[in-house]
Amino acid sequence: MAETASVERVKDRATGLEKFVLREARGSSVEKHQVSSVSILLKWYQVYLYGGQVTSWKSNSGQQLLFVSHKAHFKPPKAIRGGIQICFPQVWSSGFHGQLMFPVKCYEFRLRVALSPRGDLILTSRIRNTSSDGKPFQFTFAYHTYFSVSDISEVRVEGLETLDYFDHLQSKIRCTEQGDAVVFESEKVVIIDHEKKRTFVLRKDGLPDVVVWNPWDKKAKAMPDFGDEDYKNMLCVGAAAIEKPITLKPGEEWQGRQEISAVPSSYSSGQLDPEVIRRMHTI
Repeated sequence: MAETASVERVKDRATGLEKFVLREARGSSVEKHQVSSVSILLKWYQVYLYGGQVTSWKSNSGQQLLFVSHKAHFKPPKAIRGGIQICFPQVWSSGFHGQLMFPVKCYEFRLRVALSPRGDLILTSRIRNTSSDGKPFQFTFAYHTYFSVSDISEVRVEGLETLDYFDHLQSKIRCTEQGDAVVFESEKVVIIDHEKKRTFVLRKDGLPDVVVWNPWDKKAKAMPDFGDEDYKNMLCVGAAAIEKPITLKPGEEWQGRQEISAVPSSYSSGQLDPEVIRRMHTI
């Protein structure tokens, strides 16, 4: 008999929120909290649904690949501090819909979350302007992805070298040197965790930017839904469309896709493991 995935709709005992739990036969999983205003197509994983937010992605061996703070709030309308937040229609208002700038009747939002046979996590969003008044709909978008890492000091991000970036901590100044940047223009990013010997590969389509963020020590202590030391074990890297907002005329549709994979890796003399490079080109 062929192995199949299991799908179960349950209520989380700790938070009281409903969620879908989907498991692939090999053991990879994702969790996502339910949101009534979004059409969700789910397959091959364990996922929580809350504001369209993924809160768990596990490897075949059961390792948690996404970070969620132990102090995270699971009460609407606040976004859960961790996982993968859907930031829309204004990115800097974290969480699904953030602070709505447009009435919901202006657009249709669809989110598809899938787990590939290899355990890669794929998120695809479709947004259509359904306005009947002839007005365009403009928005920004981001998959604000919290990766779980061993220690922030043991993590290296590749694929952003020599690229221009916009520092939103300094009034969106455009720079060309590495620093505390948060928005890069890049097609593919690799996150190398030296201590865990694990590499995340992020690929995207329809999303020209990459957001990189870590609150560091002072801001971490000022956040009520984030532990004082949590910043050491997480790094946000996510596909986005921020610097050039997307504009849809009535009837037009936009699609944005992010695919992330986790593979074993080693790091020596600043070079990626050849196996990682091979996987990156075959994803």
